[in-house]
Amino acid sequence: MGFVRLFDIRQPRRGGLGPGDLVALVTLAVLLYGGVHLALDAPRRIDGPDISLAPGALPWYASLSLARMAAAYLLSILFTFACGSLAASSRTAERFLLPALDVLQSVPILSFLPVVLLSFSAVLPQGVAAELASIVLIFTSQVWNLTFAWYQSLTTIPTELREASAIFRLGRWMRFRVLELPFAAITLLWNSMMSWAGGWFFLMAAEIFTVGERDFRLPGLGSYLKEAARQGDLSATLWGLGTLVLLITVLDQLVWRPLVAWADRFKLESVGGETPATSWALRAAKRSLAVDWLRNRIVRPMLERLDAALIARHSAEDRLDGGVTRRSRRLWLLGVGAGLLLAYGAVRAAMLLSLVPTAEWASLVPALAATLGRVLAALVIAVLWTVPVGVWIGSRPRVAAAMQPMVQVAASVPATALFPVLVSALLHMPGGLSAAAIGLMLLGTQWYLLFNVIAGTTAIPRDLQYTTALLQFGPVDRWRTLLLPALLPYLVTGALTAAGGAWNASIVAEYVEFGGQSVHTVGVGARIAEATAAGDYPLLLAATLTMVLTVVAFNRLLWRRLYRVAEARFRID
Repeated sequence: MGFVRLFDIRQPRRGGLGPGDLVALVTLAVLLYGGVHLALDAPRRIDGPDISLAPGALPWYASLSLARMAAAYLLSILFTFACGSLAASSRTAERFLLPALDVLQSVPILSFLPVVLLSFSAVLPQGVAAELASIVLIFTSQVWNLTFAWYQSLTTIPTELREASAIFRLGRWMRFRVLELPFAAITLLWNSMMSWAGGWFFLMAAEIFTVGERDFRLPGLGSYLKEAARQGDLSATLWGLGTLVLLITVLDQLVWRPLVAWADRFKLESVGGETPATSWALRAAKRSLAVDWLRNRIVRPMLERLDAALIARHSAEDRLDGGVTRRSRRLWLLGVGAGLLLAYGAVRAAMLLSLVPTAEWASLVPALAATLGRVLAALVIAVLWTVPVGVWIGSRPRVAAAMQPMVQVAASVPATALFPVLVSALLHMPGGLSAAAIGLMLLGTQWYLLFNVIAGTTAIPRDLQYTTALLQFGPVDRWRTLLLPALLPYLVTGALTAAGGAWNASIVAEYVEFGGQSVHTVGVGARIAEATAAGDYPLLLAATLTMVLTVVAFNRLLWRRLYRVAEARFRID
């Protein structure tokens, strides 16, 4: 008897490259071409704001950075619920949305941050353009792992829960409220923490970006730390890092830990377990008269009115067959118009790519192979340490409560600030920057896996764990029949986003500015960084599309197949 039999066993659907991938790639090429075209009309000189290094300015800078993070996270959550639900509920939408997500999460946004900033500054006022670009950049660092985690949760809901929702005739909104959201709560929470950790890294990059004589700096923690490093002010650097760590700790105590303790009720288990996660802030909120008044007088009536309105709306939509027909006709016309626009944009993008010499195209092949090798090496190293450590943390609630803020702080410290120190230490080792790039990629990838493994371990029902103990399973049998099957959906989600993060990190790992000079190695990330620095837009588009095509093929041929296996064979039923 093996615990694999506790999972619903069906034949996985086949994965592979399809028409959705082609549409997504063409759409990306058109969007990038449009950004480049707008960037050519951007102002030649942009002056950034003065950044004060006085400690008294840090509360204001921290509030600005926090507001940008919150705005990007809100957009990420809305996008996650919309696209993830559509992909999980419609096979037709899944064929196009999942390739699009694969493409978008593999775009090296750091290389196209100049294009985004310049294109926004060409059509918007300077301050608005920089703020909007920073939120878009943070959004791209937060949204993909949330969307994939939400999709993974929806596709692995146990069959009996789906049947119960059908018996009670739950509509779309109530199914979301009472089934889908509670089932995915733990996964979404841990991925939200990971998204915020990754968001801090990209926030720092967005707040300090300059392109030639164009200064896109924004007042915030990132620009404060950058200015302190430029002036060599160690005291200001420590003040900035201390503020960042304090902000992350406060968010952990007042937001994430209460949410983790609250979500403990949504575990799928039929027996009592260990002491659940606790939070002093959650206990204080439950005892607060103000919170109780707010919940009973405002929150609960609003939710009841929202439930009634959405239930009535969805019921009316289901009865209007003619409305469905008209909506389908409008979507068809919209699709035709979008197809014509994509065809025109694809021709223009192809004309830009034709400017790239044949020798440059040929040089991308060994560069791509070198980067692929580093990505795989970083991924293997990350899996080797995050799986056992994540299982150890996730299976011990007290350890998870103690380690949660420390892991968040370690994942949130901007890795770019550590690159010069690591490069100076690793350049003298065998392999030079070529080997050091693997270590630098780890800084941007390992946390995706760790957070997903912790979430997966936390979600394993305790009755299954007790059964393995009663059957006296040894460590090997326990990993083979319980832990690895239960963790596979989370491992695939973590590995998929970690691989995307490694490709993105290759741009700053293979091309490092250190000691007043640029140090680089062979790799497609280095080619992208070089093209960005030189303003060589045709090569930039060619190298980026080459990387994206490789990542998409890898995702579709490997990760998507593993998703199918996890969905078909390792659903707890």
